[in-house]
Amino acid sequence: MEQEIIVGLDIGTTKIACFVGMRGESGKVKILGFGKTDSKGVEHGVVRNIDETAESIRRAVSDAADQANVDIEEVWVGIAGQHIKSRPSQGSVLIPQEHRLIKQEDVDRLIAEQYNTALEPGEEIIHIFPQQFIVDREELSREVSPVGVAGKVLQANFHMVTANKQNLEYIKYAVTDAGLKIKGVVLEPVASAKAVLDDSDRDAGVAMVDIGGGTTDIAIFHDGIIRHTSVLPLAGNAITNDIREGCNIMKRQAESLKVKFGSCLVQAVSENDVISIPGIRSQAPREIYMKTLASIINARAKMIMEQVDYEIKLSGCQKKLIAGITLTGGGAQMKNIKDLCELVTATDTRIGIPTEHLEKDSVSYAELAHPMYATGIGLVICGLERTEAVQKENPEPAKKKVDLPFPEGFDETVLNPAPEPESTPTDDTGKKVKKPKEPKEPRDFWAAIDKTFSIIFKENIE
Repeated sequence: MEQEIIVGLDIGTTKIACFVGMRGESGKVKILGFGKTDSKGVEHGVVRNIDETAESIRRAVSDAADQANVDIEEVWVGIAGQHIKSRPSQGSVLIPQEHRLIKQEDVDRLIAEQYNTALEPGEEIIHIFPQQFIVDREELSREVSPVGVAGKVLQANFHMVTANKQNLEYIKYAVTDAGLKIKGVVLEPVASAKAVLDDSDRDAGVAMVDIGGGTTDIAIFHDGIIRHTSVLPLAGNAITNDIREGCNIMKRQAESLKVKFGSCLVQAVSENDVISIPGIRSQAPREIYMKTLASIINARAKMIMEQVDYEIKLSGCQKKLIAGITLTGGGAQMKNIKDLCELVTATDTRIGIPTEHLEKDSVSYAELAHPMYATGIGLVICGLERTEAVQKENPEPAKKKVDLPFPEGFDETVLNPAPEPESTPTDDTGKKVKKPKEPKEPRDFWAAIDKTFSIIFKENIE
């Protein structure tokens, strides 16, 4: 079977990145092409200027397509923003009497019915995650699938994720204007989790926190199931803006200071260290104490971590996170961010790098070993998993079957030829005489069989 090529498009606040990938020989994802450009027209994860965003998408996709040497027509797109909401949901279906046991179609029908849930005006469902299945009022453990269980009523608890319809339309317009089609939409924290977590993390219990430029995305897992999702409107750009205003410098200078010299812990910085910033035109250089810089960063980063801690408590999984917290996204590269997270949340924390699911012969492998690319790589993984699931459920149609030994349209006389009419011999007087018997030649059976199968194969191909 030909390998599927999947394209993930991460439309972020600070960057737009495109990833072209396929399933490698080891089962991991192999990135064939990668393109990145500055994001224009996006604010807090929401498309504001469609034309500018479309142009940024075109540049990123063009670079990825050239590197992968493929034509890109469809993309899997990530979605975030403070308009994202989540809520619990419940549903139930009656099992038809003719079904002795619950079938997959019953489960699919139950999930499909959740899309008819009444929502607030302007909302649209983008994900429905089953949490717990119940058969005839008896809860099933996670290890037991409802398919194959005997019962009359199938119930389930769901985690439902919704997005603003207008913001979804803006993403669609931007992608369409860039000459592309949307194959699927994935919540960004769900995509990021695919890139930096494994099954053991999800089973043990983990909070994945993706600190981007415009939003901080949270996905909490326990017992292998996603339990809670949230998108916070505070992230790396808020810290940059605080530095710009607090130090009275330009935004690009503030971003550079944050990346090169910033620290999330004030106590980790010496009081006497000073940074000199070049002045504009004839202005004298500006000096900023690293202690001051760390104080500004700490205040905002601590606020973000307090919000993360609140969401973890809200999920009810605070004491179930055996695998702790995994930080990823561009903001996870800030110095001492891991230590600050552990201080605020009192939970073990690590930095998630999106390479454990990548093949090492992926293009730009060393560059991709950075938390900021978790969402884009995760989108490729999500696209591959969904595509493979669909192919498994709907395999390619079997070739046309032919009834042997005589397929339709085949002349049976090839194997059983009709005898040719024989002329009756006569003597000189015209009297009939007996024709001498000729020795019988062996029938060329294999030649006839070869002809039969050549017809069969031809019909299958056609």
